[in-house]
Amino acid sequence: MAEKKTQKPSQAASQREDRLKASLKANMARRKAQAKARAQKQETTTEESER
Repeated sequence: MAEKKTQKPSQAASQREDRLKASLKANMARRKAQAKARAQKQETTTEESER
């Protein structure tokens, strides 16, 4: 029979927390890039309308 690997609850919680931290960091980076792109787009739109 195959044995299932079980982890200690504290270790599993720690791994879950690490995954959540990494996910949050990636999400924040994506949102920051989107906000920067929107700001640049708005800036170029404003410059074109002033001409």
